[in-house]
Amino acid sequence: MKVYIDGALYEKEQAKVSVFDHGFLYGDGVFEGIQVYERCIFKFDEHLKRLYDSAHSIMLNIPLSKPKLVKATVMTLKENKLSNAYLRIVVSRGIGDLGLDPRRCKTATVVIIADSIALYPEHLCKKGLHIVTVPTMRNAPEALNPQIKSLNYLNNILAKIEAIHAGVHEAIMLNHVGYVAECTGDNLIIVKERTMITPSPSMGALEGITCRTVLELGRSLKIRSEEKQLTRYDIFTADEVMLTGTAAEIIPVTKVDGRIIGSGTPGPITKQLMAEYKKIVTRDGVKY
Repeated sequence: MKVYIDGALYEKEQAKVSVFDHGFLYGDGVFEGIQVYERCIFKFDEHLKRLYDSAHSIMLNIPLSKPKLVKATVMTLKENKLSNAYLRIVVSRGIGDLGLDPRRCKTATVVIIADSIALYPEHLCKKGLHIVTVPTMRNAPEALNPQIKSLNYLNNILAKIEAIHAGVHEAIMLNHVGYVAECTGDNLIIVKERTMITPSPSMGALEGITCRTVLELGRSLKIRSEEKQLTRYDIFTADEVMLTGTAAEIIPVTKVDGRIIGSGTPGPITKQLMAEYKKIVTRDGVKY
């Protein structure tokens, strides 16, 4: 495997950044995860827009223009001879000193990794996940806006640890006033009476690109969708529950906090959306 770092490609074992990089020292930076299907970088434009918006929000200058970053990404994929892959584009504040002052970091560090990822066992993707609600709350938007895909994922990792200790693969995180925000790495959608409902970004949820795509797919199938406040009660009494994310795509949930969801098997709308999603992944993206 070859990893792109600041204009050059390095073998995995030699791919290194400085211990004085503020991404390592403080989690100061942003990232995007992107899927590649049959030489098609899915929703590449949307992911790049979010990356640059996240960087702009934290006053981080990405030293590559969008066209140059596209070129570097395609080069990394081609050098690794990959037609299907999971991309991780990371931009950190760069090398500085042991202080917090970002002015000490003269140039941002850009890393592109092309690999594969499997978040959940294949059989669970078909049978459905069991998940739990955890005590760790989602960061309040006033503290750290969820639309910034920051390198500091400690909030999510703590919730993930709680899920692992509960013997499940994923966890629901509530916001600071008790409404459902999102899961540790995925957005959450429920289906109730043929309406797809997901928490709004104001609840502390990332405005997920995959989530938005799934809602659009639903509307094309005459399934209504809306954003609203959701409580745990809404989750427990939903007809169907699904998680969405770049790496997860769409995965059904069949039990939450010990409560069976719907029939206890992946619901018809979830399965229909999973099939339709597979059809568009090589259509809506950048070919290379």
